[in-house]
Amino acid sequence: MLGTLINKELRSIILSPKFTGTFLVCSILILLSVYTGIREYRILKARYDANDLLVSQELQQATSWAHLSTRVYREPEPLQIFASGLDYDIGRWTAIASDSGVKMKHSAYADDPIFAVFRFLDFSFITRFILTLFAILFTYNAVSGEREDGMLKLVFANSVSRAKCIIGKFVGSWLGLVVPITIPILLGILLLSVYGITLSSAEWLRLLLLLLYSLALFTFFIGLGIMISSLCRRSSVSFLISLVAWVMLVMIIPRIGVMAAGHIVEVPRVTDIESRLSSYAQSKWDEFNKASSKRWENYDEESDDNTGDESAEVAVLDEEALWKIIEREDSLSTEVEKDISRYEMKLQEDLRQRKIRQERLAYSLARISPVAAYQFGAMSLAGTGAEIKTRYENAAADFRNRFNDHVEMQKRETGDLGRMVVSVAIDDEGNKSTSSVGGRETGELDLDGLPKFTPPRPILAEAVAPTVIDFGLLVLFSLIVFAGATAAFMRYDMR
Repeated sequence: MLGTLINKELRSIILSPKFTGTFLVCSILILLSVYTGIREYRILKARYDANDLLVSQELQQATSWAHLSTRVYREPEPLQIFASGLDYDIGRWTAIASDSGVKMKHSAYADDPIFAVFRFLDFSFITRFILTLFAILFTYNAVSGEREDGMLKLVFANSVSRAKCIIGKFVGSWLGLVVPITIPILLGILLLSVYGITLSSAEWLRLLLLLLYSLALFTFFIGLGIMISSLCRRSSVSFLISLVAWVMLVMIIPRIGVMAAGHIVEVPRVTDIESRLSSYAQSKWDEFNKASSKRWENYDEESDDNTGDESAEVAVLDEEALWKIIEREDSLSTEVEKDISRYEMKLQEDLRQRKIRQERLAYSLARISPVAAYQFGAMSLAGTGAEIKTRYENAAADFRNRFNDHVEMQKRETGDLGRMVVSVAIDDEGNKSTSSVGGRETGELDLDGLPKFTPPRPILAEAVAPTVIDFGLLVLFSLIVFAGATAAFMRYDMR
């Protein structure tokens, strides 16, 4: 009898006039999202390769260690095709230099604001907004609709238990909705091979888990629709309540959680951090410049004392002494730069810790909605969650330290300090004349020992571990709505 009930639900869904149109729309959207995701990924990958080659060429063409700098670009993630997450919100590159901190710049939405208005269409978006609504539209009248047309009385005219009936409705609805949707999903995955997108074994596993997450969310909304239908006597009321529940779970609750976290844990704005850093740096450089001016005056006085009045020759500071002076000045300025850098790191660390606390609270509150739990899990599996910014900035900061240390060592070894040396000469009549000497050119640089940046890739364990809680919540929510639907149907009045 259970098989008969399941078959009845399957037939009622598949033979429904709205099934064909809804299925076609969902299929087109899924295939379109995968195609556009593949196209965008290939464009970003080509830009990344070109920029990486350009950076290498610029380093090879450099002729002086003084003020040598480079850039680090963020490599696109293949799974952003299915769940773009924050990939387009985060900057694509950061400068690596001794006088600037690590900051990802030029995100896709910053360069093309039109995309920020409409956002990118990906599979996770379709799952959250289209497929969930699809599930609600086909289950809101699973019980109340059959009561209105007398089908329930006809079913229970036979020896059928209520438990089997509700299980048959749930399984039949799940098969009738999930199985057809897997067809365009599999076709979308096939497009990866058609367009030459290669995934590693770990990325294939993460993609499989992402699809399981999507099915778990779909299952929850199927159960939610059946539960609400079991609580209502009229299908019109069931539809209204289901629609309100969908809006609350998909759009309202996740945003309320984020807003509440923003008020509970305050995070200073980036402009405030930059203003504090700029003020601190300006005060440090003002102090250095004043002290440097006094030191140069002392050097001039020592030069005057060492210049004899009877000599007709031009008194010039010994070149070796000049380089010692300039090395001392460079060492002092380097200390100022390091002091500013330490202060910047302190500000950034405080900002990072505050953001971490705010994000954790926001995620915890937003996870009341299974849609938010699915979104967090999907972004983590795709490697496009909030951790992508932290991951790249930490890797870039580590590379910046190694890069600057190597450059400083080469500057000391080659004497290419990049400072302006001023020499003072006195003629026969006692008049002073000055001339400037630039930093020493070293010609072609030896880049063999120069550190190279390795893009940080999400490790499988690190990508999967945060999603265990989210998947557990999706399963828990699904069990709750199924238990609620069962309890409501057991007491349902079929008259």
